[in-house]
Amino acid sequence: MTMQVEKLDATFGARVTGVALGSISDTDFDQIYDLWLEHALLVFPAQHLMKDEQKAFANRFGELEFELSPIGNVKKDGSLRANDESDSVVQILKGNEGWHYDSTYVEVQALATVFTAHHVPSKGGQTGWADMRAGYTALDADLKTKIEGLSAYHSLYHSQRKIGHDPKTGSGYGFDDQEPPLRPLVKIHPETGVPALLIGRHAYDITGLAEKESEKLLRELTDFVCQAPRLYLHSWTVGDAILWDNRCLMHRAYPWDFSEAREMWLARIAGNPETESGSRVSA
Repeated sequence: MTMQVEKLDATFGARVTGVALGSISDTDFDQIYDLWLEHALLVFPAQHLMKDEQKAFANRFGELEFELSPIGNVKKDGSLRANDESDSVVQILKGNEGWHYDSTYVEVQALATVFTAHHVPSKGGQTGWADMRAGYTALDADLKTKIEGLSAYHSLYHSQRKIGHDPKTGSGYGFDDQEPPLRPLVKIHPETGVPALLIGRHAYDITGLAEKESEKLLRELTDFVCQAPRLYLHSWTVGDAILWDNRCLMHRAYPWDFSEAREMWLARIAGNPETESGSRVSA
């Protein structure tokens, strides 16, 4: 097969065909790695990866942050989870509908994610991505000057409480007894050198700003960036696999009818502690 690359209708992203991720050669992987750095998001249709194949492909980028995990409303026994707001899993799914980076709320921000579709609803359930590099570039000079050198805390407790979920310590990933990491509003990509906004729903309490001013600035930045042409919305087909760079793209899920199955599998690749660690400063 010959690899074919088609740019998406956005400031980032490409659709890649003519490659089988489950049995990828070293040469093809090297090409994919370069494409990933260039485009930040790669869509691979009709891959139908087995779970061990997905994990093996993700492991080429580095160690996984945690074991391959399901995302959606399908329980282990195959039954469907009710759309019950008292269910902590449902609360996490609802939270994921806000724009965010993965794992900014733990010590080391994730490097990347490989996401696959196993069951998809007839409508809804899309995933959106936003280009935070192009977003930063599009800011006016005064706003760039304003945010230069500013940082914000990141917390999954904070973002979940904003939607009415009060998680218990130890109840899941990200809900441990740790101080929230402090991260700059502008992140320099360690491999490309390109700056990108580092914000999202987990970010709060910008240093040096009052609470309301901080919240307003974060909201305005998100609203500005997360629109065309910096936006890509993917309607899933069973078998799709998508790889994205968690150092320069935000993403979000879109709601669907819980009477239909949505089963996705996530392989999240751990970041490099030398470049993805946040400062541990008590809020």
